[in-house]
Amino acid sequence: MVNQSFPLGFLLLGFSEHPGLERILFVVVLTSYLLTLVGNTLIILLSVLDPRLHSPMYFFLSNLSFLDLCFTTSFVPQMLVNLWGPKKTISFLGCFIQLFIFLSLGTTECILLTVMAFDRYVAVCQPLHYATIIHPRLCRQLAAVAWVMGLAQSIVQTPPTLRLPFCPHRQIDDFLCEVPSLIRLSCGDTTYNEIQLAVSSVIFVVVPLSLILVSYSAIAQAVLRINSAQAWKRALGTCSSHLMVVTIFYSSVIAVYLQPKNPHAQKRGKFFGLFYAVGTPSLNPLIYTLRNKEVKRAFRRLLGKEGDSREN
Repeated sequence: MVNQSFPLGFLLLGFSEHPGLERILFVVVLTSYLLTLVGNTLIILLSVLDPRLHSPMYFFLSNLSFLDLCFTTSFVPQMLVNLWGPKKTISFLGCFIQLFIFLSLGTTECILLTVMAFDRYVAVCQPLHYATIIHPRLCRQLAAVAWVMGLAQSIVQTPPTLRLPFCPHRQIDDFLCEVPSLIRLSCGDTTYNEIQLAVSSVIFVVVPLSLILVSYSAIAQAVLRINSAQAWKRALGTCSSHLMVVTIFYSSVIAVYLQPKNPHAQKRGKFFGLFYAVGTPSLNPLIYTLRNKEVKRAFRRLLGKEGDSREN
């Protein structure tokens, strides 16, 4: 029961039971990572350089893009090495850093998406008071709360997870160091860690999702009272991108963290986890750029092609 794995590190099994799939996944992960880098960097640049995007919505969106850049960079390079070659080890320090960043930024994203839902609620339901309520100081405070809560969650949960008495084989049945897979690796009593995981899942997944649903319920009620087709279209344009991002993100998070404890669910959870970790950060900028006319216009202005009058 002595934790012999600390100085030796761990083995990330990933998808090694499907060797033919690993090269395909390498291409998929690399492509998604490049899309994440390009798309999110572009959104940050547009939000900073274009004065017309100096609004609360794009302030929060640039925070989300920066978060996704850091999130994927914390583990994708290691994953690509493991997918390409036979070496699938990760040092204890590397596992610690990966787990700490993954927990912190994953939690921050849950809170940040909730803050963005509140921003959309005020924009639709209190449009005349929007500038008064969502002022720059409040935006900075809400963003800071999201980042600090993510950091606090990681500080609380990372050390107890890595102090578990791990089994001598040191094989993590996952593609990164994550709390559920590290708990499964333990050969000791994991009751405290499982309770901690359940409580944190409720606080940082269920509660934020509930608040988002409440916000969109209020938005839906407000929209249903509108008789103007133009107002309907404007409200839909205001919320659709964020709603799509929330749906994709929380569907994958729930599939990973709130799944039943059985081997089949764990196998499915690994693929859902891959989509959550690699797919959603690459889809976010695509959703916001393809469905958002303001972002497309800002991109044209950045290229020196105004073309605003030609946008439909």
